[in-house]
Amino acid sequence: MTTFKEIRGTAIQVVSSDPSNPEEGQIWYNSSSGTLKGYQLATVNAWASGGNLNTSRYQGAGCGIQTAGLMFGGALTGPGAATAATELYNGTSWTSSGNLGTARYDLSGSGTQTAGLAFSGGPPAVTGLTSSESFNGSSWTSTPSLNTGRKSGASSINGPQSATIFFAGATYAPTSFKNATESYNGTSWTTVNSMNTARANLAGAGLQTAALAFGGETGAPTYTNITESWNGTSWTTLPATMNTTRAILAGFGLQTAAIGAGGYTGTVKSAATELYDGTSWTNVGTMATARNGLSGAGLSSTGLVFGGFDSTAGTNATEEWTGTQLQIKTVTVS
Repeated sequence: MTTFKEIRGTAIQVVSSDPSNPEEGQIWYNSSSGTLKGYQLATVNAWASGGNLNTSRYQGAGCGIQTAGLMFGGALTGPGAATAATELYNGTSWTSSGNLGTARYDLSGSGTQTAGLAFSGGPPAVTGLTSSESFNGSSWTSTPSLNTGRKSGASSINGPQSATIFFAGATYAPTSFKNATESYNGTSWTTVNSMNTARANLAGAGLQTAALAFGGETGAPTYTNITESWNGTSWTTLPATMNTTRAILAGFGLQTAAIGAGGYTGTVKSAATELYDGTSWTNVGTMATARNGLSGAGLSSTGLVFGGFDSTAGTNATEEWTGTQLQIKTVTVS
């Protein structure tokens, strides 16, 4: 019979207490509890409360990761009440930073906490529909404008500041839903192949060459659960559709490992969370606060959502998502 030492090159340690800093794949025998244990990646799929934003708002944008998030813009109390507020998240609390050059909501973003990008948005009274700004960790600088002015689109939020795509959206009155796609290379925006389904208030995930678009509004008030993937050249409508048809939802993650959370179904605000694994969508959890107009950041393993509109107004609530994490597990044998 092959022994563990022959497989791993080391014997199973006998310890009186679990190691404080184990390595992935490590196995040991706890003599105090009389159990064989190991340190392995486990599925959690759960939300936990995070630190509150300093400014309650909805229909803002975000990017970054769970321990280094960035939120900017949004609406404070309704149409016309746009904010330029920017906040940084360290995994525990939010800190105010330099304001956007143009206060706006219904905008999109991408990048990291120290190299973010904000673009599009409204309200109609400002020039936010085509404007783009870059963030260096403390302040914003104007960058070249979009070719097609619109709001309520989505983006490859995990793409770096200098390699982003922006897709879909809508114009203000008269409302016109768009399928336009634009690519940013750090210097300028270029119009590329359009989406198959024109829509707004959708969510996005992924990278400039491998993005995912899901949900949204195709008419007023017609909602969709359609998913499309982008390969760097063109869009493909996927056979997989979201389980809950909704718009104004948050998205984060990668093309083959994305999270869709919250939103509005046309009748109620949603707390539903779905995971896309590259093949299908699966219901994986429920947020503590049902809301729409929320923002997201991170990966399907560790992410977060923040802000949004709950029952009556904008919220400052933050929730942290854990999809998978390393955990100590008892090994059972028979």
